[in-house]
Amino acid sequence: MKEFTRRDFLKTTAALGAAAILPSELARGAERVGEVLDSPMFKQTKGGLIVPAGAGLPITGTFLDEISHDIPHQNWGEKEWDADFANMKAIGIDTVIMIRSGYRKFITYPSKYLLGKGCYMPSVDLVDMFLRLAQKYGMKFWFGLYDSGRYWDTGDLSWEIEDNKYVIDEVWQRYGHYESFGGWYISGEISRKTKGAINAFHAMGKQCKDVSGGLPTFISPWIDGKKAIMGTTNSVNANAVSVLEHEREWNEIFDGIHDVVDACAFQDGHIDYDELDAFFEVNKKLADRYGMKCWTNAETFDRDMPIKFLPIKFDKLRMKLEAAKRAGYDKAITFEFSHFLSPQSSYLQAGHLYNRYKEYFNMK
Repeated sequence: MKEFTRRDFLKTTAALGAAAILPSELARGAERVGEVLDSPMFKQTKGGLIVPAGAGLPITGTFLDEISHDIPHQNWGEKEWDADFANMKAIGIDTVIMIRSGYRKFITYPSKYLLGKGCYMPSVDLVDMFLRLAQKYGMKFWFGLYDSGRYWDTGDLSWEIEDNKYVIDEVWQRYGHYESFGGWYISGEISRKTKGAINAFHAMGKQCKDVSGGLPTFISPWIDGKKAIMGTTNSVNANAVSVLEHEREWNEIFDGIHDVVDACAFQDGHIDYDELDAFFEVNKKLADRYGMKCWTNAETFDRDMPIKFLPIKFDKLRMKLEAAKRAGYDKAITFEFSHFLSPQSSYLQAGHLYNRYKEYFNMK
């Protein structure tokens, strides 16, 4: 069976794109699509997939979002979390990332420092629980830093350095003995031209590495694409970044942080599906240039819906994972399994997405 390669994909889309402009190419574009549909990789069977199964990059990591900003809490205890870790393990997830250890006054563990700053006492120690469950299921847990909210208020990421000076040291002293403690997530979600981003990422990344003996760090920024503001409005971003601008700006950022940041997982939901290959190719090229791992944050929630946020349509997720595979990405993580992909999610659609995902990757 001939593999459907990235070159085949680009030839097909290029032919169709040209056909939209040049009538003389319309027949050839249709012929090319016909060749693909008639190829052995498409099994035209009733009730089954008519696309190649498992052609995408499997999701092997997920964020854990229990200090939520814009999705509802599911109010799980350890019993429910234990069941969810088992569901994650069943589809090959080996990495869990707490998206943030605190947001404004709500925190995930009884931090002496943050409680002293006026934060609220949590009812359980989620960090300890996640580390224990990760250890039970053979996963690595990555700790997400504290988010004071001041970056969102001011647009200046340098605010986050001071609080996290104490949080990083405190967390390592408290939880660093766990074998499941696998790394750090620098939780500032930035895009282009964020004030103080290079200095803040470098300062926090260096401290994480220094205190933990070099454990890896990663970031998950967003691409300033046409859907970058659709989470809060139905408008399209009129100042969407071009591929060339994206490459130039992130080349500067990577140049300033690559010695202390090991991986970058760009959020994939802010660009359109026919833009994935162009942006993903640049992301991989930049990561390779600076010796960083190139991950994708394959969002399992749907940014195209008027309601924020519901589990994504399976074909949208499939196209994003296939683009990541074509680009040669190193790993796919998601935001996030428990709400949008878990069979025990409060969203009924998430369980159906779980089933479609397992079918696609031929999982029992």
